[in-house]
Amino acid sequence: MRSVWASLVLLLLTTVGCDRGRHPEQVNTVAPVFSISDGSQSADLSKLRGKVVILNFWASTCVPCIEEIPSLEELQQRMPQLSVVAISMDEDQDAYRHFLAKYHINLHTVWDGQQKVNPLYGTFRYPETYVIDRKGLLRRKFIGPQTWTSPEIMDYLARL
Repeated sequence: MRSVWASLVLLLLTTVGCDRGRHPEQVNTVAPVFSISDGSQSADLSKLRGKVVILNFWASTCVPCIEEIPSLEELQQRMPQLSVVAISMDEDQDAYRHFLAKYHINLHTVWDGQQKVNPLYGTFRYPETYVIDRKGLLRRKFIGPQTWTSPEIMDYLARL
């Protein structure tokens, strides 16, 4: 019976995300500010104040990350008042650019090959995603791929 309950809890956590992890103390604190550029795209968190930000860490070699990208793209289309920012942790910038072109990725994504941003958030596994409210506070940390257009997530985001 315990294994059934453990399985249900695990399923629930992977479905709706988790605000715990390596740095649970970050939740409800000011999101670490960063500014990066990869030569063609840039992201500056301070310029996004006033918007809800979905900050996603991913890599083109990460199968769960790749599976999650269409959901993030659809979320951005369905909720344009949000700002989805995807930070690529790919080591090879050419492979990253090739991936974007091949799959016609239509997200605001920036390559961070030197991995300067992810340590600020305590992220070293992908995908991990942070929800940052309009005031710049970290509200949730999602570990693993999510269905970003699920009613539960969209309702949560609409209330921020």
